[in-house]
Amino acid sequence: MSRSIPRFLDANIIMYALGGAHPLQKPCQKILEQTKSGKWPLVTDTEVLQEILYRYFSINRVTLAEAAYTAVVEMCLEILPVTLTDMDRTLDLLKNNPTITSRDAVHAAVMLNNDLREIISTDAHFDRIPGIRRVDPAGV
Repeated sequence: MSRSIPRFLDANIIMYALGGAHPLQKPCQKILEQTKSGKWPLVTDTEVLQEILYRYFSINRVTLAEAAYTAVVEMCLEILPVTLTDMDRTLDLLKNNPTITSRDAVHAAVMLNNDLREIISTDAHFDRIPGIRRVDPAGV
């Protein structure tokens, strides 16, 4: 049996899954449970780890920061670096898609440069990026 192509994990999945009551909490938790069963092999990038640390340290949730960081590192097959080549592609994506955020463009550039085409994310901005297909946890 061949292994599934990994999907990129966005930071918002772990944040909703571990956060307080929210309509997206259960769908995000379901995605993470499916990851454990091997249905969703995942990769992410160092920027996702930075997002997690930034958010939780900024609200003084150090223990949660460490738990979320560790969970992502453990569940992902690989943590991709963000390189200068990725940043060059980020710039191109932003120039061609001015309605997306720079953080989303970074993730998209890393994905495209590593032949990844699917991202698990609650963020609809990814729907605007050619070559990227978003898997919405609410629809899984």
